[in-house]
Amino acid sequence: MCLGVPARIVEILDPEAPTALAEVGGVRRPVNLACVLEGDPPAALVGQWVLVHVGFAMSRIDEREAERTLALLAALEETRP
Repeated sequence: MCLGVPARIVEILDPEAPTALAEVGGVRRPVNLACVLEGDPPAALVGQWVLVHVGFAMSRIDEREAERTLALLAALEETRP
């Protein structure tokens, strides 16, 4: 099973690569932005929400969808034995 986790882009690391720091739950990780640029410069993604899978931002999502998904993931975590 594959899982994309919502994360907010907080900083561009290298606009040429293109890579950024994405934050979820206070943890920041580098992600590749190549799949989500859609003709925009990397700086346009700062503050935007994306779904991250294995270090790649796979798609852009809106804040409401991000919050809903994060709430579902938190609920799943609470049900773990």
